[in-house]
Amino acid sequence: MDFEIDSGWKLHPVGGDTGQAYMGTRAEEKLFLKRNSSPFLAALSVEGITPRLMWTKRIGNGDVLTAQEWLNGRVLTKKEMSSPEVAKLIGRIHNSATLRRMLARVGGEVVTPKQLIQKYEEKLSLDLQDHPLLSVILKKLKSEVDLMSTVETKVCHGDIYRKNWLLSDQNRLYLVDWDSAMLCDPAMDVSMLLCQYVSKDSWVDWLEHYDTEVTEELKSRIVWYALMNYLLETKKHHQDTWFHEMNKDIIMLQSLYQGKNFFEKR
Repeated sequence: MDFEIDSGWKLHPVGGDTGQAYMGTRAEEKLFLKRNSSPFLAALSVEGITPRLMWTKRIGNGDVLTAQEWLNGRVLTKKEMSSPEVAKLIGRIHNSATLRRMLARVGGEVVTPKQLIQKYEEKLSLDLQDHPLLSVILKKLKSEVDLMSTVETKVCHGDIYRKNWLLSDQNRLYLVDWDSAMLCDPAMDVSMLLCQYVSKDSWVDWLEHYDTEVTEELKSRIVWYALMNYLLETKKHHQDTWFHEMNKDIIMLQSLYQGKNFFEKR
């Protein structure tokens, strides 16, 4: 630990990839402390999307430390990720004009479909460049990119995985870890969640709880972003030499590319 806060606090590292998060205890107090959280956290706290923000302060080394209330609870199970409650919270986030305004105010990154394609193509290995299925999918995505670019950007979490959903002991649902927050097509978040956690014959039901009209245009956007996300995952797993995971990505890409009835109720 290379920083100090008020005397009397004891800091205990908690799970996470960045090594920036701690449980802080002092007497009977307990807080969740994190270095250099997004300044967007204050708006999320006010809206009840994340646990309540208690204070923010700059510490000796220049880092900004945030303190949130410590909530006892658990992450959601895979089955719970397909629940109406998750769909409703995501819908509330995506449709919040207040959150969109606040993220733009603190310099939230705008991510466009063209940028995602550029990210995939940058330093792409020859193995993936020459892969027949991946090449065909990339060509399809490029042919549709202008249509995808006409959608108004909304607040998106960007890392919608199960580990970032907290159900408190009081049965309150929160979405945490907003370091990847961006302004983009909400189909980015939706496609990631549907592909990972919702059976394909339940996609329409889930979207009804998300509270949106299930149009052909929305279906196309969800499939576009699903394909884009899995291309990026394929590239990442190839770079990390996680070939088993890469092959699973490619199988999912094939299923998405060839699938015709994902949105039909069975």
